[in-house]
Amino acid sequence: MADGPQEANAEYYAAFEAGDLDRMGDVWADGAFADGVSCVHPGWPMLRGRDEVLRSWALIMANTTYIQFVLTDTTCDVYGDHAIVTCKENTLTADEEDSGGTGFLAGGSIVATNVFVRTDGRWRLLVHHGSPILGTPEDE
Repeated sequence: MADGPQEANAEYYAAFEAGDLDRMGDVWADGAFADGVSCVHPGWPMLRGRDEVLRSWALIMANTTYIQFVLTDTTCDVYGDHAIVTCKENTLTADEEDSGGTGFLAGGSIVATNVFVRTDGRWRLLVHHGSPILGTPEDE
C-alpha cells in the first residue's frame, strides 16, 4: 500500500512493468471517483471511466512483452487530498517475437502527468496523461 503520492506513482509504473492487471487495478481510483478516472496513452484518444481505462491496460499488457521505465525530472505537488506528479518516462521495450528472433529493443521518452486523489487514506490514480517527446536536432 502506497504511503504518499510518490510511492503511489512508483507503484503505477511497477504494476505496468510487471504486466500485472490486478495490481494496476489497485492503483486506479474507484468508488465515487470511478466515473472521473481518465487516461490518455501516447497517441490514443482520451479514455474516461475506470472500466474503459482498465480495459485499455488489459490490451496494452497483453501486447507488451517487456517494458522498463527510468523516471527522471519527477516533481510532486500536494493540494490537500489531490496530488500532481509530473515526470519524464524513459522507456525501454523489447519484442521477443520479432521476425529476426533478436528480441528487438527500442527506447523512447514520454512526459507524463499523473493526478492522484487521497481516498480512504490511500493515494489512488485519477488521471494519467502521457505525451511522446519528439526528437529535436540537439538529440541527434
